Amino acid sequence: ASRGIGRAIAIRLAEEGADVVVNWRRDAEAAAETVRRITDRGGNAVAVRADVAVREDVARLFAAAREAFGGVDVVVGNAGHNIVGATADLDEAEFDRVIAVNVKGMFLVLRQAAATVRDGGRIIIVSSGNTRATLPATGVYAGTKAFAEQMGLALAKELGPRQITVNSVLPGLTDTEGVRPDIRANAEEVIAMTPLGRMGRPEDIADVVAFLAGDDARWVTGQRIGVSGGLA
Repeated sequence: ASRGIGRAIAIRLAEEGADVVVNWRRDAEAAAETVRRITDRGGNAVAVRADVAVREDVARLFAAAREAFGGVDVVVGNAGHNIVGATADLDEAEFDRVIAVNVKGMFLVLRQAAATVRDGGRIIIVSSGNTRATLPATGVYAGTKAFAEQMGLALAKELGPRQITVNSVLPGLTDTEGVRPDIRANAEEVIAMTPLGRMGRPEDIADVVAFLAGDDARWVTGQRIGVSGGLA
């Protein structure tokens, strides 16, 4: 939650009254800025460094949340690593990193969430509209995100008896600093295919996550919700 969609979600949930744990891996200063934006508005937040692809880090992240705020009611699985390229040209080392973060990392987070989130809680997966509208050169990325969605569908059934809801949100092209230059260069083409006629904003995604995290979504579980301006 140090930037982009993750930061917007953290700030939005804090505005709704949530105490927030800001997970980060690479940029301590950016994570501290997310915390500052929350606390300056009267919210509560702490930053915790954890690589979701490392089991011990994930356990420490959840332990830090319990220590800081007494328990865990909402988990947002937002960490992700993008990879774009023709299949014949993909680098194996980059492929391994995508699998480590998007597949193993999501598994570790969801497994820990299933064991930690209190009854009546919420688990929300940030997936991708590419799982519905896969474009050339995005097959690996879309496949890893589809894995997360399938995990969410299974978890929704497993955790339903505890009144824990599990849903996925599927953003389309979203205007963040993390958008790769090659993707941004083709943004007009994607916008032209988008019924609402613009790129998404991080706040567009955060508002839907906030809905799913709140009581108004108590009867919504096992869903994959496109947040893409109609693109997917």
